[in-house]
Amino acid sequence: MNVEDILMELKRKAGQDPAFLLALLETENHPNSLSEFCRLSTEAGFPLYEMDLIEAGEAAYAAMKRSTNGGGENSPALEYQEDYYAMFLAELKTMQ
Repeated sequence: MNVEDILMELKRKAGQDPAFLLALLETENHPNSLSEFCRLSTEAGFPLYEMDLIEAGEAAYAAMKRSTNGGGENSPALEYQEDYYAMFLAELKTMQ
């Protein structure tokens, strides 16, 4: 299961379990938020590691940048586009 699949399953589970949704959202306030998020994901049966999440976000963002302006570096940095964790939490917040 890849990172995108795991995030989709976490979102599905959060939609069915308000306590799980709240627990995922509260990871944002944890001193090591990404590690806490991955710990909850793994405990829920979806093994997720910090570097996998970071790499997936950076790879997706790099692919997006290569697809614009012939791959030039003049494309603007888009807020949160390389941060799957932040993007996922933003999606979860709309579910509250």
